[in-house]
Amino acid sequence: MFVDAAEFVPRLPLLVTGIAGVAGFNAFHYFRQRYPGRVVGIRPCQTWRLVGEGVVPLDAEDRAGLRVLFDSHRFHSVLNCTGNCALKSCELDPAMARQLNVDSAAVLVESVRAHDCRLVHLSSDLVFSGAAPLRPYLETDRADPVTVYGKSMVEGEQVVTREVPRAAILRISLPMGPSFNGHAGAIDWIQSRFRAGRPATLYFDEVRSCTYVDDLNALFERFLAGDETGLYHAGGPRAVTLYQIGQIVNRVGGYDPHLLKGCPRRDAGPVPPRAGDVRMDSGKLRRLLGAEPFRPWPLGEDLFPTARHWHFDRPPGQRGSIQHIAERLYRYSSPARPALTG
Repeated sequence: MFVDAAEFVPRLPLLVTGIAGVAGFNAFHYFRQRYPGRVVGIRPCQTWRLVGEGVVPLDAEDRAGLRVLFDSHRFHSVLNCTGNCALKSCELDPAMARQLNVDSAAVLVESVRAHDCRLVHLSSDLVFSGAAPLRPYLETDRADPVTVYGKSMVEGEQVVTREVPRAAILRISLPMGPSFNGHAGAIDWIQSRFRAGRPATLYFDEVRSCTYVDDLNALFERFLAGDETGLYHAGGPRAVTLYQIGQIVNRVGGYDPHLLKGCPRRDAGPVPPRAGDVRMDSGKLRRLLGAEPFRPWPLGEDLFPTARHWHFDRPPGQRGSIQHIAERLYRYSSPARPALTG
């Protein structure tokens, strides 16, 4: 039997970590709006532009500072979005990648255990190489990352599984929504290049399972309220290549189509190495919820590329804009999302 998703209320107060990233940034504002005064977000101290009610500057590896924060607020649930997904930066500085993607998880779980919190931990589809098994990946498939980032995310998962067996781990793909600084995340990075008249080179053969942040937020809420444990894939139902994402942003934003460049991954250079087809099979999640929790990204067949030069073809009278990106690529205009089961 389906019930309204609004019936799932997270254990409050709630801590959202990693709010400088797209997933964390959008989740923090979603939960702040739904539960005023009951949600706190952590951002790195160096990200000084990210301010507002409930925003706390605290580096993820600051064990003492985290203990003080937990003692002060007595959190009952935590959504852990902390992590550095900058592939090149992680390749060039593995120690930094480990600190943010592994050590931070180890520090967080200490406070989670001490306060008996509900923990929902986010991981990534890039724990896979994309070289096999030539189908969407299942939770039971062996992780075989090709990047330092992916390897550190696997280690982070292992820390959480070992230290907090009752936690839920959600592997997400590219979360599609606005970033706090206007150039983080897939959409904003691509359009920041186009907006400045600079080219963006994206890959024909890197395939992801993108999701709207609105749908992710509802899923996070469901898991924060629930008792499910273990690993779940949380990828959208539509496979999209990075090049296609570039096409979509280019045409919907009305940018110069010549600025988009494409190539296969083998021509991208050795650093960072690129994963291939890392689509995830989210059947386990659908069976749990009793419904498909994600709309296809982008929503609407008119927005999905059908050819290599699709973004050059601008329908008569249609002019792209940043507003259109916000309306169609950050969000969607459609009937209410499917209800999630109890």
